[in-house]
Amino acid sequence: MPILLFLIDTSASMNQRTDLGTSYLDIAKGAVELFLKLRSRDPASRGDRYMLVTYDEPPYCIKAGWKENHATFMSELKNLQASGLTTLGQALRSSFDLLNLNRLISGIDNYGQGRNPFFLEPSILITITDGNKLTSTASVQEELHLPLNSPLPGSELTKEPFRWDQRLFALVLRLPGVASTEPEQLGSVPTDESAITQMCEVTGGRSYCVRTQRMLNQCLESLVQKVQSGVVINFEKTGPDPLPVGEDGLTDSCRTSNLFVVQPWHSCHKLIYVRPNSKTGVPVGHWPIPESFWPEQNLSSLPPRTSHPVVRFSCVDCEPMVIDKLPFDKYELEPSPLTQYILERKSPHTCWQVFVTSSAKYNELGYPFGYLKASTTLTCVNLFVMPYNYPVLLPLLDDLFKVHKLKPNLKWRQAFDSYLKTLPPYYLIPLKKALRMMGAPNLISDNLDCGLSYSVISYLKKLSQQTKLESERILASVGKKPPQEIGIKVKNHSGSGLPLAHNRNFRKLLKEIIGESTPRLTELNTKEFAGFQIGLLNKDLKPQTYRNAYDIPRRGLLDQLTRMRSNLLKTRKFIVGQDEDSLHSVPVAQMGNYQEYLKMLASPLREIDPDQPKRLHTFGNPFKQDKKGMMIDEADEFVVGTQNKVKRPGEPNSPMSSKRRRNATVIHDTHEEKMENGQSPADGFLLKSPPAEFMNMAGDGLISSQLDSLSDDFTGLRKDGLILKPGNNILVGEAKTCSLSVDDRTITVASALEMVPNSMQITPAMAQGINADIKHQLMKEVRKFGRKYERIFILLEEVQGPLEMKKQFVEFTIKEAARFKRRVLIQYLEKILEKINSHHLPNNVNHINSRSSC
Repeated sequence: MPILLFLIDTSASMNQRTDLGTSYLDIAKGAVELFLKLRSRDPASRGDRYMLVTYDEPPYCIKAGWKENHATFMSELKNLQASGLTTLGQALRSSFDLLNLNRLISGIDNYGQGRNPFFLEPSILITITDGNKLTSTASVQEELHLPLNSPLPGSELTKEPFRWDQRLFALVLRLPGVASTEPEQLGSVPTDESAITQMCEVTGGRSYCVRTQRMLNQCLESLVQKVQSGVVINFEKTGPDPLPVGEDGLTDSCRTSNLFVVQPWHSCHKLIYVRPNSKTGVPVGHWPIPESFWPEQNLSSLPPRTSHPVVRFSCVDCEPMVIDKLPFDKYELEPSPLTQYILERKSPHTCWQVFVTSSAKYNELGYPFGYLKASTTLTCVNLFVMPYNYPVLLPLLDDLFKVHKLKPNLKWRQAFDSYLKTLPPYYLIPLKKALRMMGAPNLISDNLDCGLSYSVISYLKKLSQQTKLESERILASVGKKPPQEIGIKVKNHSGSGLPLAHNRNFRKLLKEIIGESTPRLTELNTKEFAGFQIGLLNKDLKPQTYRNAYDIPRRGLLDQLTRMRSNLLKTRKFIVGQDEDSLHSVPVAQMGNYQEYLKMLASPLREIDPDQPKRLHTFGNPFKQDKKGMMIDEADEFVVGTQNKVKRPGEPNSPMSSKRRRNATVIHDTHEEKMENGQSPADGFLLKSPPAEFMNMAGDGLISSQLDSLSDDFTGLRKDGLILKPGNNILVGEAKTCSLSVDDRTITVASALEMVPNSMQITPAMAQGINADIKHQLMKEVRKFGRKYERIFILLEEVQGPLEMKKQFVEFTIKEAARFKRRVLIQYLEKILEKINSHHLPNNVNHINSRSSC
């Protein structure tokens, strides 16, 4: 469930006007509303949680937090006013404290027990400011400083105020107050030069310098795409650089790289995508990333950890290791100079091991806990997280299953015990679960020790209880207004000290309400709205403000009784005194509140085909199109120009295609290797075996060679009992005997079909209808998950018309396959297309021109 926190600058400088006459604060409000509208296109936005924080003093800066709904969020957003100082540092600290409010209670950070990427609350913090000087009650600040003291218990366990699943993005408004005469420059939006830029980069985000409304819209489009589930990791190189790779993909020892020049890929600060499970909707994993210290029993307190773990990778080429049934975790890396460098080496069958410094007890670098490896298709780089010190464990488990047959001897047990001594204690529980999943015997004692001392465990429990109390205090203050400044009191003499009941105007208004008098028509200005007529009041109609039941007239008793019963029993859904017509009268301010309507809907069922692209949300406009053609992020342009050099068939040549390619589901390497090993279907237009329907009809009376000939003409049995012959466009009834003509020789073949003397010639209109039905079935078959393509080839064989018509259907199927990333199917179809272009008949390379009739 992504968390989207908006930090709005409410300092007095946000009242400045742009060339359009609107203030910066109005532009900020409109930007938030537009972001929510763009985000609502994604079906995953149903689980979004929105928060609103301003520059007010804490805790009054929190306008919408964990318990407020979307309607409260929108109401508080529209009521924001710009006044006060630019206290950005304090506002950022309050925002991060709000996001971290429940983390210690839920145990999501798992202090001292390893970092689990699949335990996360992906959060995007978007701040909108004017980029002016940072001010406080004491002075004007040149640099951004976040307060070190935090009211949140347990904040000392992490060095930074943010966590690895929280990223900061800033929209710095630089819109001019006077319209510019120079033409607007197109291209990417640069980062801003204010103090917040560095803070954004530290968290894994970035800033945008917004100078026009068009640039603001582009930035919002880019921010919507940044809402990804993942965690930020620091990747740093250890050891020497690898040998350069030649054009053939082999290492070139003659070429030497400069070891003293720091390359951009040596240190990268990027995101790894943590994809949710398609069935449960939440991420699932098995192995943690190790801590940067060895947990000892004599530790009185935990050392503070950095928000982003430092993962070091060795550039020594190793062979990827994996054994059957042993679980592992796979995470895709966000495009960066590191991923570009690995992909340019074109070595998908080697990997680089990764380490965490000081994670082992006696080894400074630590033991490998996984590796970096390029995908077989060279489209992305993945981080594989394995058991700690997996190069020692995997051969032991392989021998346990293949050599010892799950009955280990003494030597094997001694080697396994030696391995357990190098294992951090928090790896014992996931390792025991993995062995149980593999069906191995119980090799680890049930008396597991997490490695933490009793004092540390007690301290963590105490922090959790304190966090609950602090959380209740902060949440109770959400929505409260800050106390007003005490100033000069001015006495109001407008009422002459008389009570309101003695005011003549008030008494006159009260009589008009209760019906004792009617408003004077002379007081109404009829000339104010020309062309409109004011309806005269009906003097006989009085409001039903009965205070005494005996005042109700006899003819209105039943009607009034019905209303009283409805209000008393509350059998209606509307409020007391509200009629049915007013239910459909919604204020304009609430007409766009679609988020509350979405939350009341039932959860949708899981998609039958998870590989099928999700339909865009088009609420309010069925002709709405996806505006993902405008890419303005330098990172996205970096991907287009360098990393994704492999162009898939049928994919448009646009920057967004690379983005979609990056976000697409990556097929497992083992399946891709099957394609590389040359496993492919028959070279013909169809499979060489006849369709299953015809095999059921043939019986034992047909020999195999005759079946091969018949499969060219007969493609399947229709529902109405007619057999379709594509060669001569004739529908033939069910036949008991079939006559086959090959090289002017007639062979009569017995069959289990009954003879129907009538035959019908297919007209062009019928052929057109058959082709339309085939086209519809082709679209359904291409969407299906898996690699069973026989039905597609059979449908292509049933196409009515000349060879050019079949060629058009093959090209159409290739386009459909490109839409759903069916690369293997595209390769088969391209072979078919080549044979059609070379005027060969599709079903067999050595085709014999034969005709059959029944």
